[in-house]
Amino acid sequence: MARHLVAIVAALLAAAVMLHPAPPTAAQSAGSLAGQLLVASPSIGDPRFARTVIVMARHDKDGAFGIVINRLVREISLATLLELLGEKDTAAAGTIRLFAGGPVQPELGFVVHGGDYRAPGTIDITGRLALSANREVLLDIARGKGPEHALAAFGYSGWGPGQLEGELKRGDWVVAPAEPKLVLEHDREQVWDAAYAQRTQDL
Repeated sequence: MARHLVAIVAALLAAAVMLHPAPPTAAQSAGSLAGQLLVASPSIGDPRFARTVIVMARHDKDGAFGIVINRLVREISLATLLELLGEKDTAAAGTIRLFAGGPVQPELGFVVHGGDYRAPGTIDITGRLALSANREVLLDIARGKGPEHALAAFGYSGWGPGQLEGELKRGDWVVAPAEPKLVLEHDREQVWDAAYAQRTQDL
């Protein structure tokens, strides 16, 4: 599985496909899980989502959208990533973690980051978490002008109208607060355990 994900990311990077504009937009409504964590229950039936933790960016009558934050594919230097994306700023310092954000449109790239950074097109998840889907965020990170903490993901997790509600009723998921330290800084090997322990309700 890990080799497969690495191969997918390598192919995407080689094709310089990253951070397209116009991802699904964030929205909140009554009963929305936007701004929270969706945590796979131990009994979830879909093996693709076993022990996953998803930060939810949108959940309304039209469906739901979120990014898996604990399926690490690899850590890559910013210089290498920018070079693969066709940028010339190959002297950039530091690294960034690449994750499999979900099975939908894996050719799309997203950066989940703290609320200390905003750019045109940035989606507000909570006051302390945001999502950017443009290449500029990577350039800003490389220049030391980006968010303090960030992770990049390919693909997203999406649900059509009523689909997530059905999975919640079936007990596939529980909900936990989207604490920035848990989302961006916590040991990825322990994110599911920590999120599940902080669940606010079993749905």
